[in-house]
Amino acid sequence: MTTTLIVLAHPEPRSFNAAWAEATRAACAAAGDRVLRSDLVQMGFDPVEAARHYRDTGDAFDPLKAQETAAAAGTIPADVAAELEKLRAADRVIFHFPVWWFGPPAILKGWFDRVLMHGATHSVDERFDTGRFRGRRALFCVTTGSRATESGFDGREGDISMLLWPLAYALRYLGFTVLEPELVHGVHGYHREARKAELEARLRTVLDGQARVIAGLPARAAIPFNADSDFDGAGRLLPDRPSYSGFIRHEG
Repeated sequence: MTTTLIVLAHPEPRSFNAAWAEATRAACAAAGDRVLRSDLVQMGFDPVEAARHYRDTGDAFDPLKAQETAAAAGTIPADVAAELEKLRAADRVIFHFPVWWFGPPAILKGWFDRVLMHGATHSVDERFDTGRFRGRRALFCVTTGSRATESGFDGREGDISMLLWPLAYALRYLGFTVLEPELVHGVHGYHREARKAELEARLRTVLDGQARVIAGLPARAAIPFNADSDFDGAGRLLPDRPSYSGFIRHEG
């Protein structure tokens, strides 16, 4: 049995993002999955990593050290421990969120900051090609307010693949295979009359088609990343190795 974790980051339970996450849940359940859910806003998840979550050692707060110490001592904050249990159990994780200000909502970034704990999900020797989550898959289901043309590589809103790359690379760091995202553009509340009707019809089509998206995940293409062997001893991309993103590229 496949275990799927659905992580939703949207403040409105009546939003399209929430309905899309529910369509994912229904599709996964119908396929026989064990489904776990994290509706971050409704849970009241605290996205701010801070000393208050850990035992006071009297030292200046160092998030990485605090996380490592808590992981080793079994004193992981209760809210994070609950998320870690779900993450470790999941064969795949499906994230539903809008792009706001050219990035994910703060609560989702905070989930990454707190849940992807040093010592609990990765270590110096267990990352990238040797990450603990090798064999697991992740998918981003994302809405933008911009049109598809504006979200392309030459669009004025910025290339959506690059805007999502930092989140994808965080999962790659853990060893995940990150699938090409599912994108729905032009989702905002300012459409009127015919444009509003067109949007609503388009969104209904997305919801109706989510079962096909889930069924197609085994064959879905993955975002390409460089292998560990593509870098030299200083961590720089070797001249004869490919560049898959503007974030890791050759000079010139």
